[in-house]
Amino acid sequence: MPRPGFVLDVDRSTPPTLFWHGEGYRLEQLPPGSRVIYPPEPLAGLPDPDAAIRHALRNPLGDSAPLPDLLRPGMRLTICFDDVSLPLPPMKGPDVRQRVIEAVLDVAAEKGVDDVQLVAALALHRRMTDDELRHALGDRVFDAFAPNGLLTQHDAEDPDNLTFLGQTEQGEDVEINKRAATSDLIVYVNINLVAMDGGHKSVATGLSSYRSLRHHHNVRTMQHSRSFMDQHRSELHSSNWRMGKLIAASGVKVFQIETTLNNRTFPDQFSFLSKREWEWSAKDRALFAASSKALDRTPTRLSRQILHGIRSPYDLTSVQAGEVEAVHAQTTEHVYRQQLVEVSGQTDVLTMGLPYICPYNVNSVMNPILVMCLGLGYFFNLYRGKPLVREGGAVIMSHPTPWEFHPVHHPSYIDFFDEVLADTTDPLEIEKTYEERYATDPWYVHLYRTTNAYHGVHPFYMWYWGAHAMQHLGAVIIVGGDPKAVRRLGFKPASTLRDALEMAEDVVGRDPSITHVHTPPLLLADVR
Repeated sequence: MPRPGFVLDVDRSTPPTLFWHGEGYRLEQLPPGSRVIYPPEPLAGLPDPDAAIRHALRNPLGDSAPLPDLLRPGMRLTICFDDVSLPLPPMKGPDVRQRVIEAVLDVAAEKGVDDVQLVAALALHRRMTDDELRHALGDRVFDAFAPNGLLTQHDAEDPDNLTFLGQTEQGEDVEINKRAATSDLIVYVNINLVAMDGGHKSVATGLSSYRSLRHHHNVRTMQHSRSFMDQHRSELHSSNWRMGKLIAASGVKVFQIETTLNNRTFPDQFSFLSKREWEWSAKDRALFAASSKALDRTPTRLSRQILHGIRSPYDLTSVQAGEVEAVHAQTTEHVYRQQLVEVSGQTDVLTMGLPYICPYNVNSVMNPILVMCLGLGYFFNLYRGKPLVREGGAVIMSHPTPWEFHPVHHPSYIDFFDEVLADTTDPLEIEKTYEERYATDPWYVHLYRTTNAYHGVHPFYMWYWGAHAMQHLGAVIIVGGDPKAVRRLGFKPASTLRDALEMAEDVVGRDPSITHVHTPPLLLADVR
């Protein structure tokens, strides 16, 4: 068995700790008495992934019949799959989506099904490029479906391709992709990178419209979700589950296929990034020195291109198929088995180094709004039970936070940053004053539908993603960020980690407890 996660108590003999810093990384000396939380080492992958996938299709969980028994000639079959936001970084080929979809198509061919379409479940995300689709699906699938118009990407703003299914008992509108809703069977192919992914969220979010999403991608839901990764304390989870039950009750049949990966995040030349610093070999130290100096000296645009070119050597650790809730319960246990780290008690100050990538800037720019979302929306929520940092505590994030945006991917982000955040950073005020205008703006809708742009409302959702953390914390400090950009976010800039720790003491008091979360690879702190 690989070693589990580990909580290190820092003393004077502890070597410096690696912090990611955007398109680079640095070593920081944490004060004695600090804690560093390290993720578990990678679980062993399945010895024969393709055989495991075939077994799952024929041995489903819950009350579902095996996939071959659900297929017949003349039926409409729609295969939906997670988009480019998962996994992070993109995995080395063959992608698990390719493996699963090829297996599903083989079964469909055996059963004589010839009305098959593939749909990328984008929700309000940007359209994937052909290269991104080809990487996720493989040449065989892409070349068979794309030229014939049978590979599409969900358009949440196409009224002719949406079907309204009704309202939940709490008045939540449920509207999903028409092709999927009118199919005899949806096969959804999912990658569970974190515990929040998958389950009813796959269809209820991935194939939905703004009309539906607004019911759970809002400030109230985020502020009342006590961890997105702790399903029983997440309002986001609860809303998606209500919608999923309505989708099932309306007669839409879903055969859910969920997969989990281990945390072999980096290829060999970057393997030191996953190791504990006191165990670095001479080779690891040399690789760190060479790569960090090279990235520091390389223009940001080029270093960004290099890092976004990383393909992770993930291994498939589980695959389960069948009824949505039964599948997701088992999937979640596999995620926990890889990521959970027991942590005793909360901390006054939580530090984190933010990398160059998040779900919404693949092959793109980590703009300031996404820096906030990654730190306060995702990394802050990597816990089960209680937050790692106490209420009123401080979060210190290390990231260059450039005042820079991808003009094609993030057009509404530019205006959100220039107009909305210049007026207020209060999520409730932002939602009330600005959201509807951005969500319905014809130009943003046009860009979302015809280019590779995120939906006009997307930066609002990213801001809301951090609403619980902003409500919980007494201070947010960013080390090494563009001071003007950091202040526009409503946070405090600091030049060095030492400066940031001194600033945090103004909020949490002298001699605070300090905890550093050593990610990526990902971990999930089980805070007792």
